[in-house]
Amino acid sequence: MQHQRLIVTGRVQGVGFRPFVYHLATELGLKGQVQNNGQGVIIDLVGNIEVLESFRSRLLTDKPSAAEIDAVQEAYSQTSPANSPATYDGFQILNSDTGGLACGADSAQIPADLPVCQECLQDLFNPSDRRYRYPFINCTQCGPRYTLIQLLPYDRCRTSMAKFAMCSDCDNEFHSIASRRFHAQPNACADCGPQLWMTDCHGQSVVTDDVVTRAVSLINEGSILAIKGLGGFHLVCDARNPKAVARLRERKSRPHKPLAVMGLNPSSLESVVKVDEILGDCLQSQERPVVLAPKGSTCDRQLEQIAPEMADLGVMLPYTPLHYLLFHEAAERPKGDDWLSQPHPLLLVMTSANRSGEPLVYENDQCLNRLSHIADYFILHDRDIVTRCDDSVVLSANPPMMVRRARGWTPRPVTLPAKGPSVLACGGYLKNSICLTHGRFAYLSPHIGDLDHPETCQWLGRVVSHMTKLVQATPEVVVCDDHPDFYSTRFAEAYALEHNLPLIKVQHHRAHLAAVMAESSVSGPVLGLALDGVGLGDDQSPWGGEMFYGDAGSFDRIAHLSTLPLVGGDKATREIWRLGAGLLSHMGLSEHARQRFGHLPMYSAFSRLADNAIPSLTAGSRIMTCSAGRWFDAAAAILGIYDEITFEAQAPMALEAKAASVCMPTANGLARVTPTGLLDLEPIIKAMLDIEDKAQAAAIFHTELVDGLVRWVEFFARKYGVVDVVASGGCLLNRILREGLQKGLAKRGLRLHLSGQVPCNDGGLCLGQAWIAMSQMTRSPGMSLESMSSEVQIENKTVAFEGVQE
Repeated sequence: MQHQRLIVTGRVQGVGFRPFVYHLATELGLKGQVQNNGQGVIIDLVGNIEVLESFRSRLLTDKPSAAEIDAVQEAYSQTSPANSPATYDGFQILNSDTGGLACGADSAQIPADLPVCQECLQDLFNPSDRRYRYPFINCTQCGPRYTLIQLLPYDRCRTSMAKFAMCSDCDNEFHSIASRRFHAQPNACADCGPQLWMTDCHGQSVVTDDVVTRAVSLINEGSILAIKGLGGFHLVCDARNPKAVARLRERKSRPHKPLAVMGLNPSSLESVVKVDEILGDCLQSQERPVVLAPKGSTCDRQLEQIAPEMADLGVMLPYTPLHYLLFHEAAERPKGDDWLSQPHPLLLVMTSANRSGEPLVYENDQCLNRLSHIADYFILHDRDIVTRCDDSVVLSANPPMMVRRARGWTPRPVTLPAKGPSVLACGGYLKNSICLTHGRFAYLSPHIGDLDHPETCQWLGRVVSHMTKLVQATPEVVVCDDHPDFYSTRFAEAYALEHNLPLIKVQHHRAHLAAVMAESSVSGPVLGLALDGVGLGDDQSPWGGEMFYGDAGSFDRIAHLSTLPLVGGDKATREIWRLGAGLLSHMGLSEHARQRFGHLPMYSAFSRLADNAIPSLTAGSRIMTCSAGRWFDAAAAILGIYDEITFEAQAPMALEAKAASVCMPTANGLARVTPTGLLDLEPIIKAMLDIEDKAQAAAIFHTELVDGLVRWVEFFARKYGVVDVVASGGCLLNRILREGLQKGLAKRGLRLHLSGQVPCNDGGLCLGQAWIAMSQMTRSPGMSLESMSSEVQIENKTVAFEGVQE
């Protein structure tokens, strides 16, 4: 007989791992014990060596579907630290060890929230089951995790379920090895667990025999409901009711931004989106994100005002018991579970419950105070949400592209190419998220949002505090964007000063590219293509269409897109007619600008500025940008798609939708690589002016832009002798652009690396910031934390490239 101790690290808490170990050990006749601690799971076993080897093998092959094992460390000893092997009486699950939580870089991973499993759904709709229609049903394989965890190890007493004492039936299940709820920490039922209730918009209780029945009735009548979920509230209405949708948009101050729609199953969505295998897999994955999928031909007729003038519709499936109960009620309570796979006409708007510009609402009192002017009724419950967590959003593609990383993925870490000091990276201004590294793992927070609202800024600080406790990491370095006016920059400066830590500032687009290198384990030298809306450049001008060469530790800017004027500064990002008119005037086409924009009230004042000021301004005093996003805006404005926009990327998305509606033309090589390495896009704009059909003109813009970018990248790849290209920035969410780059560069023997686990937009900046800091310190081994000053600016160069031939 031999004693074996295994230390299992990874995502092994909150996923039914201890019960799995118990059943496996019992089946094999092994004695011992299993216990959670700050590292993961510790298993002590006594048995024959052959059986121990079988256990070790099956630990990896038979693990729960939601578990992810990073490592299994093995040790042998004569006696167990807790018991002598001879004293083991069978196999048992011990209470968690909370004595050694500071366990270094191999600390336990925090489990993400899981969708309700098939077995719980069978119980939910079984009239003879004691949890029939109970909206908080869960087991070891499903239910809330991250959003109710206060601290690790993962036990009920350290979650928001601690206040709910289990009844005798639930307690028996919790301790019964035959039960699926054996050691299921959120285990509860209608007798002892969280409860559901309804109020009106004034906070007055709505008397009803059944909250779900009343909710479906109200939705059918056209009401707007605020429903508390896993990580916050949703605003919900009938997606097929245009009047209800219009009221929701008006009350939420969201006139045009697309809304997400929930359907019962993929077949229920076939009438509004093009359902294929990729979309089906995304929708039914355990993360259950909102998936942006190409619209079906009748989508806009069926769902007026849901995603106007967009090519894609955001769709999702139910993931909580309450979601399924709404559809069950709408289907008139069918028996069994066969109905779950059958199409159903009900489509629900499911959009984040917040006022425009504010963070997601997640507390009961907060919801009533802030949403009473939006929602007609509220569905509340008393299971507290410890930390807000919005729905994740991905783009249906092969592979899928992350748009917003939150529920289902958070706080799953990204495995880094190498270990390093613990780094706190504070992200950017838009789509903010933070990153905390611990050893070789990078933990990204849920989507925090744009830092233009006081509460969002306050939430950033709370997220940092919560993440450091959960990850059990103490930051040794702080990193931020080098824009001095971002709140995230000011927060990082204050945090570093308060904790006496070094501060590293990283240029925006270098962080974009480093994020791809971190998650893909790509090492330099590489070419880096950064295409986004804006980021402060080394020369203090707004960048956004950049070519870099180097690695994460040192990226040199070697070229950029041609520039266009930002007449009016930041105003031009909303009043995009300024970009179109300014570009035409800059190109010497003032008459075209007058014909297109002369009807606008501000145009006469603008034209005086454009005609008189722009040509006479010195290069140093102009506000010019090479931003790819602004080129998309200008093209959309010139084509008359929009003069003004109400949300970020609205014009580029509409331009893409126009292009996607027609056959793509063959490229004519209009974009020109200049002798200084510039990619000149003005010839594309000139060609568009001769095309009357907006869709055809939009298609030409996309085709010629992709062709120009591919030739541009190929030239520099040959110049520098590299085959690896990393590309990032929000513009890469454009399907035509991204797929065109993938195909074009592959034909030329170049490897294109894109983001997958993190967003290519500013939501992924924090990962790149962290990896640049770690790479910089690795590249300079003499740089110790003690020797670093209180502020270190990463040194990168902008290279003036000369002698490039077209």
